[in-house]
Amino acid sequence: MQHAAPAARPVLAATLSALALTVAACSTDGRGTDRPARTTQATAQSPAALPTPAVPPALTRGQARAALITEADLGQAWQPTRGAATWRDEVLKASADRPDCGRLLDVLYTEELFGAATAPRAVVALDDTAGGAQLHYRITSHRAADIDRSLAWLATLPDVCGRFTARAAHGATRTVRVTGVTLPESGDARQGLRVTVNAEDGAVLVVDLVAVRVGDDAISLTSGSLGEPADDAVRTSVAVGTERLTEVRRQGRAHV
Repeated sequence: MQHAAPAARPVLAATLSALALTVAACSTDGRGTDRPARTTQATAQSPAALPTPAVPPALTRGQARAALITEADLGQAWQPTRGAATWRDEVLKASADRPDCGRLLDVLYTEELFGAATAPRAVVALDDTAGGAQLHYRITSHRAADIDRSLAWLATLPDVCGRFTARAAHGATRTVRVTGVTLPESGDARQGLRVTVNAEDGAVLVVDLVAVRVGDDAISLTSGSLGEPADDAVRTSVAVGTERLTEVRRQGRAHV
């Protein structure tokens, strides 16, 4: 694993080291004819003959905030973020020849994996004061089918964008590598990627992009580091965050 570039490296490495990131395989319900016998009771009738289920209300802002992870979940070194983004323009405002790879860079830059939010959201940003990583975590509400389409797209990117060149507006190039990451079996569907950006001066930025669907709500997070990737923090965020969101949804629906 590569570590942060030394101070003597060019301006990009110095900019990157001021990390302040502003910123799972898609699992959808199977068709009735393909599911095991014990799950076919609800699909025995024609869908048109089944009663239309009530659409659960979106989380309120307060409920979404209650479902966020906190620094206490990640360990003593983690604290609320102390700075705004200083490196995204330099690293992620770039173009790529392949459209999907360019879209991936846009998602990392805007953190809008699912497009504009259609319901209240909650966001938290946390810094690892020991390792230098930063994690952004957000909760939004969308149609489950729309979330699953985004997760399915993420699953294609290690093949479509396994390695590509990104070009910044001022001409600098970065070699970008995209791989999958292993996640806890949490939520209804999940997908994760690791995006490794190598600058011309040797500086290396690693950003994990992870998303989990829980019903019609979505967790998405980015975790970026110039040193050791914050693997434990990402796994904890997925496991603890999904459990917390599931409980908040249960309590909220129980009072509707």
